[in-house]
Amino acid sequence: MFAAIGLDVKRAEQALIAAKHAAVKPLTVPQYAALFALSTTPGASSAALARACLVTPQAMAVVLKNLVDLGYVERTPHPLHAHVLETHLTIAGKHALATADTAAVAIERRIAAAFTAAERDTLRALLARFVAAIEE
Repeated sequence: MFAAIGLDVKRAEQALIAAKHAAVKPLTVPQYAALFALSTTPGASSAALARACLVTPQAMAVVLKNLVDLGYVERTPHPLHAHVLETHLTIAGKHALATADTAAVAIERRIAAAFTAAERDTLRALLARFVAAIEE
């Protein structure tokens, strides 16, 4: 019987998402991802955030609406492009991100500790080949 490697990858992804979901509560993983992206690219547009977070623009619109409602981000018109809204973290958003990030980083550290540096490099290379094989 053929063992589906994709199923193993999906199990790993689901375990990671479940752990991060629990860790970043009361945020959702997409909200955490958006706050994290904004911390490195303040003023990013919704489209740029969607690309950075690997979600659709429609999904990012919902995430941003919820983050605005929570008081974690604010959106203002771009000074040169009237139809583009810039998004910035609020003080409350920075605090929410710091709390969630501490827990999320702990998960990443546990994963990293399970492998040597060489094994992590090999895993990344194998996953890149996995993606390339799918895209062929």
